Order: sequence, then C-alpha cells, then structure tokens
Amino acid sequence: MVALLVVVGLALAGVAAFFALRKPFPSDRTPEGAYLRVAHSVSEGKLAAIFPYLETEAQWAAYTIRDARKKACDRARESYPAAERDALLAAWQPEADAPDGADVFALVAARRGWEPRLRKDLSGIAATQIDGDRATIVTVRGTRYPFHRRDNGIWGLTIFTADLLAAAERASRDLAVVSAAADDYDRGAHRTDAGGGGGGTATTTAAPAPR
Repeated sequence: MVALLVVVGLALAGVAAFFALRKPFPSDRTPEGAYLRVAHSVSEGKLAAIFPYLETEAQWAAYTIRDARKKACDRARESYPAAERDALLAAWQPEADAPDGADVFALVAARRGWEPRLRKDLSGIAATQIDGDRATIVTVRGTRYPFHRRDNGIWGLTIFTADLLAAAERASRDLAVVSAAADDYDRGAHRTDAGGGGGGTATTTAAPAPR
C-alpha cells in the first residue's frame, strides 16, 4: 500500500509539474496566439478546431458550402430519378449534413490534403510582421503564414480563403443547375401524369457531376 501511494504521489507530482511549467498560449487577439492554436490543433489532428482561426470570409464560405449542398440534396431527393439522386447524395451529403461550418472546413481540408501540408510546414515562430489588420508569422523553417484581424479581434489565417471561396461559388452554381434539372423533372412528371402516362417526356437540364 505504501509503495502504491508513493507511485500515485509521484504521478500526480509529475502532472502538476507539467501544468506548472507549461507556458500558456498568448491571447488569440495576437497573431502569435492564433498561429499557436492552429499548430496545436493540427498536432492533435483536430482540423475543425482551426475554424475559429480562419478569417471571416473563409468561415462564411464554409457555411455557404453547407447551405448550398443541403438545398441541392433536398431538391434531388424530391425530384431526381433514383440513380442520379443517389450519385449526387453520395458526393454531397457529408457537407450537406455537416452540423457547423467547422465541420465543413474539416471535410474540405481532409479532401484537399491540407493537414499533411500543415504538418510539414508548421514550426516555431521566428518573427512576426504586423501591418495594420494584416500580419505574417514567419516560422523557423522560413514558411510565411498570413493572418487578417477579424472584427472580434481574433486573428484569422488566410491561406485557405481563396480555395473555400471558390468551393462556395461552385456549390452555389451546382445548386442552380440541380434546381433547374429538378424543375425539368417535375414538369416531365406532370406532363406524364396529365397525359395518362402516354409518352410525355422531360427535357432536363444536365445535372452537374458530383465532386
């Protein structure tokens, strides 16, 4: 029993020493604090945890992707033939069903291979360059990470913004095509019903290939 208590005591002392010696992150209202939180999230494989440290435009793009995919999937369920519907849902439903923009970002990041890229390039901070609402973290490996200060004061990483905005635009275009095709399918079904099943045919807008 005495030996067990000694072992437990040493373990607890080790834990206490770890937390006592560990330096807290700087505030995420500093570029260094935001960068270190991104690096920590990557090291733990928690891509969704990076989301609060993206710039605002990137965050809104993730929500746009989610909303557009959800609307497209709903229209496909209502009106598409089974084969086309199932192919579209298989490709887009994960983003459509994502609970939050952070989950959309994690899906896109996994698909694009962003985590290995970050793991390769992230390292300690060598320098911080600030110019108004823009900042650049320069790592000891020489990699430069640009940040933009959001309205709430948190600094947001900008390296994924262009890709997320492009994906949001594509999702919006896909929704428009799916909606037009679904309308055509509905009209074709209506003509078939009105003609007693006698040969009404639908001229449909080509549905986008799921990506």
